[in-house]
Amino acid sequence: MTDEVLTSVEDRVGRIRLNRSRQLHALNIAMCEAVLDALEAWRADAAVEAVVIDHAEGRGFCAGGDIRVLAQSGASDGTAARAFFATEYRMNHRLFTYAKPTVAFMDGVTMGGGVGLAAPCRYRVATENTRWAMPETGIGLFADVGGGWYLSRLPGRVGQYLVLTGQRLDGAECLALGLATHYLLPAALDEAKARIAADPQAIAATLDALATAPPEARLLAHRDAIYRLFASDTLEEVFAALEADGGEWASGQLATLRAKSPLAMKISLKLLLDGATMPTFEDEMRQEYAVVTRVVQRHDFAEGVRAVIVDKDNAPRWDPATVEGVSGHVIDQIFAPLDEAEAWTPD
Repeated sequence: MTDEVLTSVEDRVGRIRLNRSRQLHALNIAMCEAVLDALEAWRADAAVEAVVIDHAEGRGFCAGGDIRVLAQSGASDGTAARAFFATEYRMNHRLFTYAKPTVAFMDGVTMGGGVGLAAPCRYRVATENTRWAMPETGIGLFADVGGGWYLSRLPGRVGQYLVLTGQRLDGAECLALGLATHYLLPAALDEAKARIAADPQAIAATLDALATAPPEARLLAHRDAIYRLFASDTLEEVFAALEADGGEWASGQLATLRAKSPLAMKISLKLLLDGATMPTFEDEMRQEYAVVTRVVQRHDFAEGVRAVIVDKDNAPRWDPATVEGVSGHVIDQIFAPLDEAEAWTPD
């Protein structure tokens, strides 16, 4: 057990509250295990009719995983990192397949592992405080926790744009893209949770009644450019399209991509290409686990964490340093299925 996740039953609702505010509620393996234990305990409990996931204090819903610890593991034998991802992905899958209604309140930073917690929930509430992103290519990682499944199903090429650039979305943009189901004012959240606890069979009606009209979704102003410039599943062609456009917005996106890990960007594009036709979410998580077990022990993950989180010089030295330097053979090796004894399973 850990006090970094608070679980309780209030009226007829199971409550899961992330409680690691100094780290913006970034997940560690004990937290993932605590969420899994709560979900399992409530699965067949007739007294619990729905599950609500939020955070206790601070400005984050969940900033992701404990990246510094994972990088340290990846730099050695990777055992701890593999154990974390196996457990986190089981948590993601359990939420995806959970029979009872689930509600995530994304009031604050919702990145990486936080997206993995919120995305499988039936109801996903955004606010003016929501800051949603999958920024993994900036640290040599990729949009995991089901990213290949969810983001490949966004409108047009928005998913590809988000995983390559790590662009942050606000609550209005999350609602417009379907990443959120409702937009509420922060002041209405306590009332929403109280009403849900009182009548968990009326969650949709409760959230509909308390929802407010969001501001304009700024991303939509660039929708046509995103569809056109990020149309290819080949990273070299995305770069070429941005270079050929030459406009201010395209040039800004090109500068952003040039700072990201070429390897991580190629992995991310293939992940979405495969994810769009993945038969089941279990298959998605099995593939992502095979990929992540290899990526966490490669140079770019350790270097990205060093540059962004440890030394904070924001000057990573990627290897390979160029998009052209990442061969198809390397990508095939990273995506190869694991042996059955090592492969991820949902239980």
